[in-house]
Amino acid sequence: MTRAAAWAVLILGLVYFILPLIGMVEFSLSMRRGEYSFDAYRIVLTDPQFRQTFLYSVMMALATIVFGMVLVVPTAFWVRLRLPHLRPVIEFVTLLPLVIPAIVIVFGYIRLYNTSSWLPLTGSLTGTNLLLMFGYATLALPYMYRAVDTGMRAIDIATLTEAAQSLGAGWFTILLRIILPNVLVAVLSGAFVTFAIVMGEFTMAALLNRPAFGPYLQLMGANRAYEPFALATIAFAITWACMGAIQLFTRFAKARA
Repeated sequence: MTRAAAWAVLILGLVYFILPLIGMVEFSLSMRRGEYSFDAYRIVLTDPQFRQTFLYSVMMALATIVFGMVLVVPTAFWVRLRLPHLRPVIEFVTLLPLVIPAIVIVFGYIRLYNTSSWLPLTGSLTGTNLLLMFGYATLALPYMYRAVDTGMRAIDIATLTEAAQSLGAGWFTILLRIILPNVLVAVLSGAFVTFAIVMGEFTMAALLNRPAFGPYLQLMGANRAYEPFALATIAFAITWACMGAIQLFTRFAKARA
């Protein structure tokens, strides 16, 4: 492919993706007839339900990130250090959320943990929030695990572990003070992807009846005209900010190395 053809394909792809976004932003600014304004954004941002759902999703995203780190980092470390023959099995398991729909997962949760089951988590707000966090962690597992696994592939885990053990460090110290700082950029990459997933997820939050940002987006889209496009623009901005943060941390890590 010639240089001109490559540029033509790139420009065509940019136009294909950017033009609908430009149209969405322009429509969100057209609430006043004949002029552009931020009225739709003002209505959305001053809506108490928006603040409630947004803050709820942010808190759930942070809880999911912490839970994902606690689950994935020790698992990826132990598999690479002592159980390399199980790597294909672990990778297969972490890919399952990509082929099992979220609606199947959440219906399984409701069936297993309803108020008439052996562990009635759906009978309380705390239990339902825990189920939702576990569901979010499941959806983010493919991305979090691969980000952490790629980060660990770039360092010599065995040598670092042996050196730390020779100095008397225990497993908790090795994970917290040796392994985690060396894969921090990879963990942050997975964390930003997890944040973007949680902020836009609808199915699990709606079926578990939790006040999350995704169901609020759907509710506004069903009842308003301009405000949903303002919300969609805000959601895209959050996603782009997360992707930009991943690139920023990756470049910073390369420059530091």
